[in-house]
Amino acid sequence: MSTYLVFGATGTVGRRVAERLARGGAAVRATSRTPETAKLPHDVEVITPDLEAPGALDDVEAAFLMWPFHSAEPARPIVDALKRGVRRVVFMTGGGVRPGLTPEKQPNPVARWHATVERLIEQSGMEWTVLSPSTFMANTLWWREQIRAGDTVRGAFGSLAMAPIHEDDIAAVAVHVLTQGGHDRRRYTLTGPEVLTQAEQVRVIGEAIGRPLRWQELSPVQERARLLADSGFPDGFVEELLSGYARMAAGPPPAVTSTVRDITGASARPLSGWAAEHAADFGGEPR
Repeated sequence: MSTYLVFGATGTVGRRVAERLARGGAAVRATSRTPETAKLPHDVEVITPDLEAPGALDDVEAAFLMWPFHSAEPARPIVDALKRGVRRVVFMTGGGVRPGLTPEKQPNPVARWHATVERLIEQSGMEWTVLSPSTFMANTLWWREQIRAGDTVRGAFGSLAMAPIHEDDIAAVAVHVLTQGGHDRRRYTLTGPEVLTQAEQVRVIGEAIGRPLRWQELSPVQERARLLADSGFPDGFVEELLSGYARMAAGPPPAVTSTVRDITGASARPLSGWAAEHAADFGGEPR
């Protein structure tokens, strides 16, 4: 039986990819820096990300790869290891990579790292597919402490429009592309079914938990100070987030794509459904 290798299998999307593959009866090998605490289905083999370890790539047909590193430096040895025996790679890119631009010309460091990985995969000789998802709905969990504490979410760029996507819809596309042919050398842009500003996302969450929530606009300077004071938010990501939001706000609103439905046959799910699933995270009643 062919085996599917899933990188980042304890992350927001990777876990769902591994779980979906396992439910479908596939043999799954998943990577985790801490295999003993991965809490994946019992029939998923969990290994460390060391692809040079004996047996790491045995019988692997295809791999789902995402990029958790703050550099592209580990990319070449990982891709070199994969191409020695893996036929197909599905790479979940990020950072707002602009297709057609070289890594050096990408708009920010995260995009440069991801574009570098993309280029190595494209030059590897393996079959490849790139998934480019929009903002994860799970990113709204950044607001959970504010919502649990009151009815106001404070932040900058409340009018910034996004097309947030359910992480399980990304996983559904990834599993289809991993296990089915016909997607070689394709780049798919994945979005949710609607465009919502950040302020509108807060309203949708409020409706899901049965409380009217409102957005309080902060200046970028105020938001920078708030995020730097938040022990749960990585300091190194503050400037990248704010500059990225400023770029997005200066551009056109995102376009909604039908790619999730086109590939899986099921429509992308709206934020209202995701918020209902996660109501307890925001202090609401579990659904």
